[in-house]
Order: sequence, then C-alpha cells, then structure tokens
Amino acid sequence: MAVEFRVLGDLDVRIDGRAVGIGHARQQCVLAALLVEPNRVVATEQLVGRVWGDEVPDAAAVTLRGYLSRLRQALAGASEVRIVRRHPGYLLAVDPDRVDLHRFHELVEQARRTTDDATAISCLERALGLWRGEAFAGLATPWLVAYRQTLDRRRLAATLDRNDLALRHGRHAQLLPDVLALSSRYPWDERLAGQAMLALYRCGRQADALAQFHQMRHRLAAEVGTDPSPPLALLYQRILTADPALAAPDLPPAGGAGPTAAPDPAPGRPGATPAVPTVPRQLPASPGVFAGRAAQLARLDDQLGGAGHRDRGSPVVISSIGGGGGVGKTWLALRWAHANAERFPDGQLYVNLRGFDPTALPVGWPAAVRGFLEALGVEPARVPAEPEAQASLYRTLVAGRRMLVVLDDARDAGTVIPLLPGTPTSAVLVTSRRQLASLVTTHGARPLPLDVLPDGEAHELLVRQVGAARVAGEPAAVADILRFCGGLPLALGIVAARAALRPDLALSSIAAELAAATNPLDVLDGDEVTTNLRVVLSSSVRALTPPAAAVFTLLGLAPGPDIGRAAAASLTARTPDGLRPLLRELSDAYLVQEHVPGRYRMHDLVRVFAVERAAGDPTGSRSALCRLVDHHLHTAHAAALLLSPQRDPLTLPPAAPGVTVERLDDLAAALAWFTREHQVLLATIGYAGDAGLDAATGQLSWTLATYFDRQGHWHDWATVARRAVESTGRLGDRPAQAQAHRLLAGACSNLGRYEEAQGNLLAALDLFAALADDEGRAHTHFDLSMLQDRQRRPREALPHARQSLALYERVGSPLKQAVALNAIGWYHSQLGEHREAIAFCRRALALSEQVGSAYGQANTWDSIGYAHHHLGEHEQAVDCFQQALALFAGMGDRHAEGIVLDHLGDTWAAAGRSLAARDAWRRSLALFEELGHADAEAVRRKLAGCPDR
Repeated sequence: MAVEFRVLGDLDVRIDGRAVGIGHARQQCVLAALLVEPNRVVATEQLVGRVWGDEVPDAAAVTLRGYLSRLRQALAGASEVRIVRRHPGYLLAVDPDRVDLHRFHELVEQARRTTDDATAISCLERALGLWRGEAFAGLATPWLVAYRQTLDRRRLAATLDRNDLALRHGRHAQLLPDVLALSSRYPWDERLAGQAMLALYRCGRQADALAQFHQMRHRLAAEVGTDPSPPLALLYQRILTADPALAAPDLPPAGGAGPTAAPDPAPGRPGATPAVPTVPRQLPASPGVFAGRAAQLARLDDQLGGAGHRDRGSPVVISSIGGGGGVGKTWLALRWAHANAERFPDGQLYVNLRGFDPTALPVGWPAAVRGFLEALGVEPARVPAEPEAQASLYRTLVAGRRMLVVLDDARDAGTVIPLLPGTPTSAVLVTSRRQLASLVTTHGARPLPLDVLPDGEAHELLVRQVGAARVAGEPAAVADILRFCGGLPLALGIVAARAALRPDLALSSIAAELAAATNPLDVLDGDEVTTNLRVVLSSSVRALTPPAAAVFTLLGLAPGPDIGRAAAASLTARTPDGLRPLLRELSDAYLVQEHVPGRYRMHDLVRVFAVERAAGDPTGSRSALCRLVDHHLHTAHAAALLLSPQRDPLTLPPAAPGVTVERLDDLAAALAWFTREHQVLLATIGYAGDAGLDAATGQLSWTLATYFDRQGHWHDWATVARRAVESTGRLGDRPAQAQAHRLLAGACSNLGRYEEAQGNLLAALDLFAALADDEGRAHTHFDLSMLQDRQRRPREALPHARQSLALYERVGSPLKQAVALNAIGWYHSQLGEHREAIAFCRRALALSEQVGSAYGQANTWDSIGYAHHHLGEHEQAVDCFQQALALFAGMGDRHAEGIVLDHLGDTWAAAGRSLAARDAWRRSLALFEELGHADAEAVRRKLAGCPDR
C-alpha cells in the first residue's frame, strides 16, 4: 500500500490516498520528530526533548513507548513503513521520497547541481509547490518551532533562487506579484528587494523600482543606522540611468541599438560583490585537519549568516560554542570563520582570551580592546587613556560595519560583554568551557553546545590525519583506538599524531599500547601542555569552586553510564536542593552533561581523571559509594513493592546518614524509575559484589526480579541472580541463598535453560526443607510446576501445583492459594479438562478479588478465557482476554500483554473474525519483537497464514 507523509503544512498521513488519523498533538510530534530523520536512529532522550522540551513529565519514556505503539497501529496498513526500536532509540524506516519535506530538499539540491536553467526552475517550482502552508502547522514544541524557522529560511532561499533564474529568463511580469508580496513579508532582505526592483523596472515601472530602493534605504537608516549594500546601491544607479544591460533577455535594449546584453547577476548573488578597502584579517590559520561537524557548521550558518541584515531593534548576533576541554571548540570556530569570511567584507577580529590556559593568565577585556583598536588602524596617540573610553571608541569604529569578531576561550561573560559591537551589522563568535548563561539571558547569545565526535566523524578525522590506506588496512586496531578516545578530538589528535610521526609503526601496536595503559591519561600526553589531556582537565577543575570540585571527584566514582540527582545527593551526602547549584556549575563547565533533565554523565576520559583525583581519599570514596548503594537499594525496594505488592518485603537496615531515598507514589512512577536506572542498577550490583557488599548484592538482585520479568530483560535478570547466589553463599545466609536460587531459576526458565533452572529450584527446595520453611517450599514447588508447564508437561506440573496449594493452605496465604489454584486450573486446561479448569480458576479469581491482587486477577482471566476458547465459547473467551489485557496494561507487564494478545488472536480467528485476529496478533508480535521473545516467530507465522479481510 502506498503511503505519503506531508508535513509542509499541517501533518497529513495518507495510505493509498486515504487520510490516516495519527492521534493527538503530542503523538503527532513524536511522528514529526522521526520523519525529519528517516532511516536514522533518534535517541530516546533526543525524542523526549523534541516532544516535551523542558517540560518533561514523569515516566516520559513509558509514555513515549505508548505513543510509538499507537503510531505503529495507525501505520499498520503501510507495509513499507516501520517504527523500529534500535539502541539507543527509535528509527522510522521509510523511503524519504514518501515525505514531502525530503522531496523538497532533494528537488532543491537537484536544482543547485544542474547547469541547465530550465531544469533548475522546474525543480525549484516543484519543490515550492509542495508547501501547503506553515510546516508542521499546529504543532508547537520548542524544537519544532526552531526547526520550522529553519525550514522557512530554506523555503525563502529556494524561492529567491527560483526568482533569480526566472528573471534571467525574462519572466519578470509573471514573477512580479509574488515578489512584491514576499517583500512585504521580508522587508529587510536586500536580495529580495533587488529582485523586486529589477522586476518593476523591466515591467516599465522605473519610478516604482526607484521608490522600492528609497524605502529600503530609509528603513535601514532609521532602524539600523546603515546604508543599503553596495550591490543594491549599484542596481539603483543602473536603474536610474536606464542601463541597457538591465533589459530582459528577450527584449531589445533601450534605444533599440546593439545586441541584447546578458543581465548582471541579481543583487546579493555571487559576481555582484564590489571591491572593498583593506580590512583587518586577524583569524589564525584554519585547522589543517578537520572532519565532521556538518550539523554544527550548518547551525552556525543559520545563527550567524544573517548578520548585517537585521533591524535596529535586534541585538548583535552572538553564537557561543561551549564544550569541555579538548572537544574542538576553537577548531570549529576557525573552520566556520574562514569558510564564511566573505560574508564579513569589513574584516575579522580575533583574540585568544586564554580563559583556561594552563600556561598563562587570562586576557582581560581592556587588553583585548587595545589589540582590536590597533588592528582597526588607530594610531597609539589617538587611543584614550581609560579602558571604558577605549571600548567606546572600538564600538564606534565597528558600528554599521559587517565584521566578524571571534572571542576564543572566554572564562566568563564579564570578559565578553565589553567586546561586543554596538550594532547588529557584525557577528560575534565566542568559545568557552562554560555555558555563559548570562550572555544568553542579557544579550540573546545563541548557544551551540559541542559534544564529542560521533563514530563516523571520529573515523573520518583519523583517516585525514593518518591516511585512508593505513586506516583501511587495520580495521580492528582502528576500532580499538576510536573506542579508547571516545570521540574526543584532542585525544584522537594526540594518538593520530603519534601514528603520523611513526609511519612504520602498525596501528595495532598503538592500540595495544593504549589498551595496556594502567591509566589512559598517561598515554594522552602530547608535546605541549595544551595537548596534554590531564593538564587540560586540571585547568578546567581549577576554575571550579572547592565544593563543586569535590562533587566532581565523587561523581567519577558512580557506577553506571549516568546518575540521577537524588543518587548524586546520596553519593555526596548533600540534599538534592543543596547539590543542584553545584551540578549546575559542573554542567556549565562542561565537566558533566545533563543529557536528560535531572540525569548527569561524564565522558569516559573525564571520569578517569575524576577517579584519579579520588584515589587520594580511599576511605571517603568507599563511604560515598556505600551511601550510593544504600540509595539504590532502599529506592529499588520501594519500587519493587509497588510493582508487585504481594511480594513479601525484605527486612532492610535503615539507610545511612546522608542518603536520600526517592519517593515513588504509584506503579507508573516505580516502572519509570526502574527504566531510568536499569543500567545503573546493573553496574551498582557489579560494584557491590566486587566490593564485598554481599548482603546488598543479594538484596538488590531481589528488588529487580519483577521488573526484569515483566519487561523481558531475562539475560540481565540471570546476570544479577548469579551474583546473588555467589554473594549469599559467601555470607552463609541460607534463607537469602534459597531465594537467590529461585530468582536465578526464574531467569533461566524464561531463557529456555530448563536444566539449569531445575537444578537451582531443587537446590532452593533442599535449603527451604532444611530451614523447615513451608512457605519457601510452597514457592519452590509452584516454580517447579511452572517450569514443567514451559516444557509442555502439564501432567508433571500438576502435582507440584497441588503440593504448593497444600503448603499455602497450611501457612494461611490466601493470595498464594489463588495463584496455585489458577495454575491447577491452567494445567487441567492443558490436559483438555476445560470445565475442571474453569472451576479451579473461578475459585482463584474470587480469592484474588478478595485480597485485591490485580496481577492474580489478570492471570486468572487469561486462564478462564483460554478454557472458554477451547470449549468453543468464543464470546466469553474474548471478554475474559480483554479483562486480562486491561489489567496487564495497567501494570506495565508487556510480556503478559503479548501472551494474552496472542490468545485473543486465536479466539478471533476461530470465530471467523480474521481482521480482528490480525490486529491482535500484530500487537502481540510488536511486543514480542521489542522484547526479543522467541514466541515472536510463532505469532509471525499466524499472521502470515491469516487472510487480511
């Protein structure tokens, strides 16, 4: 079925020409965020930022999955479109030609590549014809608003290109109404003004063309205090004198004499730039080796490209490139500045403010101003004595001029502000290891945070420094080098320089040296202090306040890829509110990154530096990490009981002083917390096991069992359960060891490792018997029954289920009795005894309702539905499955949802409802595929064999 996505207007999706409902505005924003980058993975945190901006709700990731699930359902009729879960986010697989936005970009590119004007005009008009209004009309997230502005500029650029071509071919009369209408919308665009003047003149309206120029001149004088650009002024003079060269190509020149001259380039186009006087050119050499950063260069184009064409009320255009030491801020600034020098015909000023230079003191703004005055040709005798007067003279000299001012390595906004021009005709490019938030707040600076290079760009940088043949010859060594450097340009540059200086040395030898280093920073030591990563990082930390430096050191110790604010508070023995300004200071200094609201991470090499600092205080480091383990244990325990209230709670010691335990109010909050902390908890259990915190290791593993089971993370479950078995064995805690064996058996059973699962359950049964623990024996017999059921052995499962029921009745556990009764009913159904099954399950349902167990009710409704299905009572079966689905969805148990949907599909198919069956199986398959579950293939076969009508 043919699908079409239209976003150049309101969001419109059509399958075979039929409009498809995409849901509410927030869900539409999710689709929009994927459509702008088809066939590319958009990270989950990036999706969340695009959809919610700064107002990210609790459980945003869970809500996002719900939106994506509903989008999959809405697009199910289009086989060539898929939304795929792929680490670290999601990908929309679709032919870009099915999206009008990408057809627009491709047509514009075709127009710019061709040398045939007729083809170019055709491409541009087809591209512009795709627009139905404002892009993504009606959607208003901060990201979409910014992206819409970018698209509007690209639409205008395409329109102006089309106009130039049309004017070149004498289509002035046809073009004039559109050009005049556009001029009223973009009154400051001098290129557009020139097109309007030329079209008016060629239509015999010389006076109106001249009036158009006078309007622009008066507007610029009144609002900006400057004159029209030289190309526009030149066009005015030629119209004033009726220059024959301005005649349309299909008309004779004025006076009728001589051949028709080809028209001059349109104002503002290449070829129309007049000569300029000698101007300062202070930019240092462009980086000799540069790779990647295409997105950042394009963003600088957007931010700075319009300097000199702004109204008087606008602030000077400032872009602030921020990032940690060694991330390539100066390289990026100089590359853009050199590539765009022609945009600033009145010159480029540059100063290295040395804000974080380890070898020199920072340059104050008075010294920078004096350097600028000298570059601008001011004689020393004319320089005022007072710094403020010098700054005033500097602003006077650059007023109204189109200049680029590059302020490199600024320590703070206070150094930058006196160096800003006073009029918006110039642009300022700042680099700093701090965010310079006050510059954004008070002067409208446009921040450009710079992160490490993606893998592809890092590989490209290595190729350019070392050589393509050498890199291609040792792909494994190159992969190791890139992994070691983690995309940090300074680290890559140091390693690549070593390789370039030793062309006879194999890259595998360099990779082996890096891998063998006890401390990675020891091998990232260049010849100069500015190319020594340890020195670069030290200078950044020295600029911090002492409390922030102490927090930085401890954050490096935290296990896992990132850390939440409450966990960081526990690690540092501070309150979350007290820690907040220190985390902001570290984030402003680019030593940590708040990659999603409230969560922080470090580059691996920065973390190594922090750990190196922490080595001087091993006692304090261990205390901090014990507090962190305590935080995770107490919060995870509360979350586990929200996920499964029927579990018997652990008996935990009180949390240590300084520990913050997160408050989780409901099931959704608990599930969202586990989802956020998943990888962190795995790493924390690894640390606790290695550090001899055996009790905490076993207890943390217990807290994760329900989450891992319901989310299908069975490999992770098995990993932590093995840790628990080992740690409880070292402790000699037999009850905890028995529980650990049960947990490991559950994970192995889900993974199909049935022999290992049985061995662990029998070990648990022996331990519980030795402890005379009837409840533990009951749990284990129940687990053994489930293990037999997984192997399609209901007859062997039934005795274990009956034994568990008898033991539960002995210890007086109504909830567990209900679970056992449901299992007995299920096994009877597997044996074909469906009436007996319903009888047992009805008893189970009554007990589950009595004790308020939603999970018990959901499982039992599924069992009753299964029995009704096999009795041919399809209507009753559907009702039961829908009851189960509603309950499982509320609990976030995706695995169970997938099972029930599979059962529901079977019933619909048996009832002859093929469309309903396909819908249920398709939803089941989506869940199983996301979980990587083996049952996905069976459901896929059912779908393939089911008619689609």
